[in-house]
This record gives sequence, C-alpha cells and structure tokens, in this order.
Amino acid sequence: MRIRDGVYGYKEKGLFDANTYVIRDELTVLIDPGFEIYLGRRLEEMEEDGISAEDIDLITLTHLHPDHCNATAALKDISGAKVALHPSQMEYLDIMLEEVSRVLGVGTGPKFVVDLVLDENLSIGDTELRIVHTPGHSPGSVCFYVSAEKILICGDLVFDKSIGRTDLPFGNKEVLEKSINMISALDTELLLPGHGAIIEGRSNVERNYEFIKECLDRHSRIFQ
Repeated sequence: MRIRDGVYGYKEKGLFDANTYVIRDELTVLIDPGFEIYLGRRLEEMEEDGISAEDIDLITLTHLHPDHCNATAALKDISGAKVALHPSQMEYLDIMLEEVSRVLGVGTGPKFVVDLVLDENLSIGDTELRIVHTPGHSPGSVCFYVSAEKILICGDLVFDKSIGRTDLPFGNKEVLEKSINMISALDTELLLPGHGAIIEGRSNVERNYEFIKECLDRHSRIFQ
C-alpha cells in the first residue's frame, strides 16, 4: 500500500509476522521482510504497487526477531538484493535468532549472508535515512528516520498506545525506556511501527508518546 510518494507499507499477515516497509528513490530499500510463509503474499501486494522483487536493492532490519527477519534469506535469493545490518545486529546475529526462536517455538529460518554494515546514515538518492540505535526490545534494535519527511520506522520500540516487549532474551525494560525518551525528541509526523496501525500527524504521534510515558511512569511508581 502506498503511504506517500516513495513510501509503501505492507501489513503483517499473522501471529509471527511484522509490518514491512519499502522506501524508493534511486535505490529501493525494504525494511523487515517478515516471516517466510507470508513472503509470497507480500510480494504480490508489492507487485500491485508496481514494485517487483527484482527492484529491491537493499534488505535491512529493525531487529533480529524471527517475525521481522525470517524471510530475509528467501527474499535475498529471489531479488538478488544485498542485506545490510547495523553493527549492533552483527554482534548478536547468530545467538539472537537462535535464542528468540527457541523461546517463541518457531524455526530460525535459513541463515542469510550479510553484505554490508550500515553507517549512521544511508543515502538512497535524494532520500537519506538516519539509523538510530534504540536497544531495549532487543540489543540490536534500530529505527530509521527520514528527517526531510519526518518519517520514523520504529520496529518494535513503540506501537499505538503500547511498547515492545522486554521479556524475550536480551530484552531490557530500563534500556527500552531510555530509547523511547531519546526517539520521542525527533520531529515525527508519520510513525511506522513493526506491528499494528501507523500513526499519522505530529499531534497524534506526540500524544502517543505522552500516553506511553505516563503508563511507564505509573508502572514504575507502583513497583517502587
């Protein structure tokens, strides 16, 4: 589904799946290919928007949980795209997939080859994505921020009136709260989370952060 010029979103298809986002400019970047059993349906939806698998130049991930990255190897084989990860994701690549998949009771999926390690910024033409390390849900969680368009692709950092879980291996609630406080300072008009509905409009995004922070503060006071 086209969200705005050059920005597309494809909703999660099942329990172990995630929202996928595509950013198009001189290069086409796909963020979070989701779970492999849903890849065919996702590619069909992309085709309806005029995006073929072969158009994808780069596959990258908000984090290494299987609902977000299980289809990476399959999509790489189909598309010929390169896979790019953040340095923090490289550090946990094998153990993260194995431990989280074991806890969730799902397969790790085929291992994939990483072609590039991302810097703090990714230029794909006139569009530049700032890559912000936001650990807590996982140590390798990142957000992709398009400052010119005020778009934030936030993975499982925050959702509509909710936050990413921290009870999976390597999760950390205190670190997650710090990441939320940091990322909420960005000027964001379009919040694209890893699950659930998108949040559009600066005031709606800010109200969502306020709601989340209030809930976190209330929870902390209750258990002090």
